[in-house]
Amino acid sequence: DDDNSEEGLHTIHSGRHEYAFSFELPQTPLATSFEGRHGSVRYWVKAELHRPWFLPVKLKKEFTVFEHIDINTPSLLSPQAGTKEKTLCCWFCTSGPISLSAKIERKGYTPGESIQIFAEIENCSSRVVVPKAAIYQTQAFYAKGKMKEVKQLVANLRGESLSSGKTETWNGKQLKIPPVSPSILDCSIIRVEYSLMVYVDIPGAMDLFLNLPLVIGTIPLHPFGSRTSSVSSQCSMNMNWLGLTLPERPEAPPSYAEVVTEEQRQSSLAPIGACDDFERALPGPLFAYIQEFRFLPPPLYSEV
Repeated sequence: DDDNSEEGLHTIHSGRHEYAFSFELPQTPLATSFEGRHGSVRYWVKAELHRPWFLPVKLKKEFTVFEHIDINTPSLLSPQAGTKEKTLCCWFCTSGPISLSAKIERKGYTPGESIQIFAEIENCSSRVVVPKAAIYQTQAFYAKGKMKEVKQLVANLRGESLSSGKTETWNGKQLKIPPVSPSILDCSIIRVEYSLMVYVDIPGAMDLFLNLPLVIGTIPLHPFGSRTSSVSSQCSMNMNWLGLTLPERPEAPPSYAEVVTEEQRQSSLAPIGACDDFERALPGPLFAYIQEFRFLPPPLYSEV
């Protein structure tokens, strides 16, 4: 009705009409979309069409939200490691200990990556044990002061059986991360965490296990972070550099004048008399090119 005085109302006449809507998501962090056993995080757009003398027509369209987790941050690039030991007792008999030490290069990974596991298992007991590794997802749901937790196996691998007195070493044994949802760490009702469990399966006794925390992110490792990670895997766990923050952008190299003085450049040039033999062996223009550009400054950092 054109005479309708309600603000914001507009009459749509018969025919096909299309309207483009846009909504800006709030700047505050939004939890990643997730479907769990006891709860979920969902986002959708709802549209309604109101018609006189008829019920409204409603339509909902879901969309996915990712809270980005950048694994190139220093806390997620730090190596994770641990050591445990266990002694088996059977009545009055005590066997030797079973020791386990494990390490991974970093804490943060993205789906599709493979975790390189470095481990050493020593079996000084009288039993045959089996080293194993597994990735677990833990879902925690909070409501009305209560919490429910669900733990699910994501991926696993099995090592060779280890008899008494034997030692097994994993030098980068790979365990691939399947397509899983990212970690949810800052949501008040749902929390999704991951962990790598490296353990020794001991028949007739409690397993010896190590839990190494993982964070599944959305922004993969870039080359600068990869280089830092590879360096960290070769260094001690107590290196001071682990507490430093990584620069967001590489620093520009120093200017050529700060590194090589004019006197050093002139002294490094070969005397004319010493080049006679080379001039006879090489074409003139080629040797002139080498001599001319050999000690010139590199290109500007902005050009590269």
